[in-house]
Amino acid sequence: MHPHRTAATGVTVVVIGHDDAAHVTDAVRSALAQGPAVREVVAVDDCSTDGSAGLLARLAGTETRLRLIRHRANSGGCGSPRNTGLDAAASPYVMFLDSDDVLPPGAVDALLGAAGAADADVTGGLCVRRELPSGREVPWQPGLYAAPRVLPHPARRPRLVHDTLCVNKLYATAFLRAHGIRFPEGRFPYEDFVFTARLWAAAPRIALVPDRVYVWQVRRSARRLSISLDRAGLDNWRDRTRACRTAYEILLAAGQKELARAARAKFLDHELRMYVRELRLHDADHRRAWWAHTRTFLAEYDAADWARDPVAPGRLIGRVLLASPEPRDLPRLQELAGRPARLCPPYPRTADGTPCWSADLPGITLEPLSARPVTRLPLAVDAELRPRTRTARLHLDLRLHLHELYGLLERAHPSELEIEWRHRDGGGRRACTVPLRAAAGGGWSAETTVRPARLAALGAGAWDLRLRVRFGDGSSREVTAHACAGPGLLRRRAVPSARHGVVLVRPYATHSGSLALRVALGARGAVSVVRGRLRRLLH
Repeated sequence: MHPHRTAATGVTVVVIGHDDAAHVTDAVRSALAQGPAVREVVAVDDCSTDGSAGLLARLAGTETRLRLIRHRANSGGCGSPRNTGLDAAASPYVMFLDSDDVLPPGAVDALLGAAGAADADVTGGLCVRRELPSGREVPWQPGLYAAPRVLPHPARRPRLVHDTLCVNKLYATAFLRAHGIRFPEGRFPYEDFVFTARLWAAAPRIALVPDRVYVWQVRRSARRLSISLDRAGLDNWRDRTRACRTAYEILLAAGQKELARAARAKFLDHELRMYVRELRLHDADHRRAWWAHTRTFLAEYDAADWARDPVAPGRLIGRVLLASPEPRDLPRLQELAGRPARLCPPYPRTADGTPCWSADLPGITLEPLSARPVTRLPLAVDAELRPRTRTARLHLDLRLHLHELYGLLERAHPSELEIEWRHRDGGGRRACTVPLRAAAGGGWSAETTVRPARLAALGAGAWDLRLRVRFGDGSSREVTAHACAGPGLLRRRAVPSARHGVVLVRPYATHSGSLALRVALGARGAVSVVRGRLRRLLH
C-alpha cells in the first residue's frame, strides 16, 4: 500500500458554481445520489448574486452530507473555488463537479472500486458530452477508456495528455496534498490544463475504467457560454495557448520529456485544428491578430516536435502558419482541419514535380505522404441517403463520393467499392460491390439501393456502414463514410412491411460523423423510438 493511503474509504465531491441557480442543485443532488460512497459534498459558491447560495443553504438544511462554503468576493475563475473545496475535503478521495454538469448513477462506486483494487493515486473514467436540448451524447477521448487498465506511470500512456479534464477523475486526497497539486488561482481560463499537467508530472499510479463517470452538459444556446464554447474573442485563444505553454513547461521541468512532446502534439492535433475551422467566421483584423499570435507560439517548437508524423493535418497547418506572415489559404486550411483526408484542389507541385501545399511555399511539402503505399493513405468518402419510391415500397438511394487526396489517389486507380451494412450487435450483414466512376468536379462516385425491410429482417437496432475501396493493383483499404446532412437526408422514415406492418428507419451521424441507420420494427418499435425522443427533449 502507498504510505499516504488510509484504511478508510469515502469521497468528497467538490461542486463549484457562480450565478448558476438554474442548475447547481441538480449537480449537488447527482453527487448525493451516488450513495454512501460519497461521504460529503462540499459546495463552493464563488460569490453568486442570483440566489444560488440560498438554494444551497436550504438544501444543506435537509442534507447532512452537504457543506456550503461561500467566497466573499468572486475569484474570476474556476481554480480558486476548486482549491477551496480541496482544502476543505475530509475524505481519503476527492473529485470535482461543475454546477452545470451531473454525475451519472454509479460513477463514484465505479471509480472508488477501481482505485482500491489498483491502489491508484488517480482513477479516470469516461466523460460524455451531452448536447442539450437534443440529449445526443458524444464520448470524450473514448480510446483512453475503452477497457480497464492500470498504469504504474503516466509515461506508459502519453495519450493521457489529451484528456485535460479534471472532473472525470477520482484523486487520492493525500497524494494531491503531498505533491502540492493545485489549480491556478484567480482568473486563469483552462485551469484544468495546468492541474492535469501537475498531476502527470508527479508520476501517479493510474487506473482507467470504461464506465461513464461524468456528464458534461453542453448548452450552446445559453446566454452565458462556458469558457470552452466562448471562442469568439481573441483573448480566449491567448488564454488557451498560455495554458498549453504552461502545461508543457511543467512536464518538461519534471523530466517528463515524452509527455511534454505529447502535449505539444496535442496542441497541433486538437487546439490548432479546432480554432482554424472557425477562423473564417471572424473579420480580417481578428484573423491577422490570431495568425500573428499563433506564429509566435509555434516558433517555440523545435525540430523534434515537427518530426512526428510530418503530414498529420495539424503539422501541415502549423507549417503553413510559420511559412507565411499573413493569413493565407483559409478555405483549404479549414477543409484540412475539419476533414483530415481532404485538401481542396488545385494541387501545385514543386519544380521537380513533387506535390506541395503551394508553389510559393516550397517548405510545405507532401513528399512523405507521396511515399506511402496506397493502403496507408487517408481516404475521405461522403455518403448521401435519399428516398426513392417504387410501387408501394420505400427504398433509399445511397450515393457515395470518394474524394481525391492531394492529387495522389488517382495514380492508384480506385476501381470498386465494397459496401457493407453491419449490425452493431453482430446480428447480421448485408453487402454488395459496385463500380467507382469518375465524378464531375473530381473524385469518384458510386450508387446502390438500401432496402430497410431487408435489414429489418436481420434484426432491429443500429446498423453501421463500412466500405472497402479496391484499387487497380489489387490492394484495398477499409474506410467509413461521412454522413452528409441537408434537406431530406437524415430524416426518420416509416417503411411499409408485409411482415412487421411498418419499419421505422432513421439515418444518423455517429459521434465520429459516420453514417449509420437505426431500425425499429412494427408499431411497438416505432412508439418506443418516439418515447425515447420525447424523454430526451423533456430532459
